[in-house]
Amino acid sequence: MAIVLEKPGVDGLSEAVGVLREWQYDGAPMQLHPGDLGWFWRSGAEATAAAVRTWSRDGRILAVGLLDGPGLLRLTIAPDAQREEELAQQLIEDMIEPERGVLPAGKVSIEAPMGALVRDLLSEDGWSVDEPWTPLCRDLAEPVSDPGVRIEVVGPEQAYVFAAVHRAAFDGSRFTDERWHAMAAGLPYADARCLVAYDGRGNAVAAVAVWSAGPGRPGLLEPMGVRREHRRRGYGEAITVAAAAALQELGSSSAVVCTPSSNAGAVAAYKSAGFRQRPEVRDQYRSV
Repeated sequence: MAIVLEKPGVDGLSEAVGVLREWQYDGAPMQLHPGDLGWFWRSGAEATAAAVRTWSRDGRILAVGLLDGPGLLRLTIAPDAQREEELAQQLIEDMIEPERGVLPAGKVSIEAPMGALVRDLLSEDGWSVDEPWTPLCRDLAEPVSDPGVRIEVVGPEQAYVFAAVHRAAFDGSRFTDERWHAMAAGLPYADARCLVAYDGRGNAVAAVAVWSAGPGRPGLLEPMGVRREHRRRGYGEAITVAAAAALQELGSSSAVVCTPSSNAGAVAAYKSAGFRQRPEVRDQYRSV
């Protein structure tokens, strides 16, 4: 059977989210998570559908891609198909030809799981590797300690608080309470939580979103941030511990996160919160 490239549309997003849940397992290479689609959903269901691509054969989805910004495709592949040559060749043909509607001409980047055949073929075609990212993981089999600060779960009435912390934590952020409501209306948010940490004076100082992939599967932190004026005071560690506890309550087997290796402060915060550093990963890019 032929491999078919499709835009799933809004009605097809549930199937894409479903297979992404199934593909998460402890020890898996860092890969696209249903929470990544959930965070993208802040732009709305239509925008999310427009950014998703699926590759299927005989009705079964074998690969899912998310166009996460201009020229960046975040791709993951069914665990039993990551070394399949026919699929890898088809993925590359679809990704490198602009008329296929996946990536534009010019400089583009692809994130794919380490060990997937598509990475080997891109390297053979002369694609370069980009800046390193550091994945980290925490096993949730044991109880998670108290974070030591007040933590609140964000509901619709507190959306503006989460949005304000996000804007104060990330350069260029335009996150608003309206975007929070769009995100919370998305399919993946049914198994997600947003948390805010407060200091002793009642100031909201840090925030995180956590995304479950279902009981017994790894959950994702995306994003986590601390307000600039409150950094280096332990709030990154505290909100990360709270995130791990929230995922444990949701039934996750582990918590995973990935941050640029150049962000030493974030790597240190995750490690202090009990996360174990895993080997670095890199996107691949075509310069012209």
